[in-house]
Amino acid sequence: MNRISGTLHRHPGLRLSLLLGLPMLWLVGVYGGSLLALLFQSLFRLNDFTGNVDRTLTLDTWGDLFTDSNISIAVRTAVMAAAVTVGAALIAFPIAYYTVRYAGHRFRAAFFVLILIPLWSSYLVRVYSWKLILAREGIIFWFADKLGLNFLLDAALSAPGIGGPSLSASALGQFIVFTYIWLPYMILPIYTALERVPRSYLEASADLGARPAQTFRTVTWPLAIPGIAAGSIFTFSLTLGDYIIPTIIGDSAPFVGLAIYSYQGVAGNLPLAAAFTFFPIVIMGIYLYIARRVGAFEAL
Repeated sequence: MNRISGTLHRHPGLRLSLLLGLPMLWLVGVYGGSLLALLFQSLFRLNDFTGNVDRTLTLDTWGDLFTDSNISIAVRTAVMAAAVTVGAALIAFPIAYYTVRYAGHRFRAAFFVLILIPLWSSYLVRVYSWKLILAREGIIFWFADKLGLNFLLDAALSAPGIGGPSLSASALGQFIVFTYIWLPYMILPIYTALERVPRSYLEASADLGARPAQTFRTVTWPLAIPGIAAGSIFTFSLTLGDYIIPTIIGDSAPFVGLAIYSYQGVAGNLPLAAAFTFFPIVIMGIYLYIARRVGAFEAL
């Protein structure tokens, strides 16, 4: 044992390899192998006559991928993911900022419980609950009717591109549900980033004559950006790949996850479904590169 301990002490590279070898083998083998399997599947094509997969290598499926309808699905999904990310950040930042700067210890404990409780409940139960809340017979329309604000909801539902017969069947309702479901994943990284800002920085800024708004703009905000970027990785990627919420909430406009499920499970076109998975992979690759540039990984 002493000889093994001495060898590991003298060779930190060997120690690191033994520590990370199995996890990296699992990650590369399972995740990387799955991506390679998808790539190979996308090089086959579906025989339109027999409905069977022709396993002759061809790029015909990739030609079918870049159609106007498929590109519009990818763009619609990316726009919704970006909108949800921005909306979640706008809601999460004031909550996290107040909790870090002004809340007491008891409030912070209650804050974490309130943030985490929704994550303990069933995902489907929460989505179906929102379907009832956003319906014409739901509590939102009931409150709007009592307050005489129905015209605001009707104006929102009549807007082109985001409206529908009710909030539960509109892109606006979809945005609300996405934002609610993924909001905890934005709040916690922002909270962590703000908690790391030393109070001495804020005191030094005040001693140098900076007003609170200037201190926030030049000290707090730049140091909070990595936390916002880290939270955006979760909200953006989870929205990008989700297919359950677009199935239950919204105007039935297909999203990437729902399109992949339809191609694979309904149409039986596994090669096209495999090729379609590279849309979110490429989008997330670009997004992760941008997030890394702004220091998001440091706040994870």
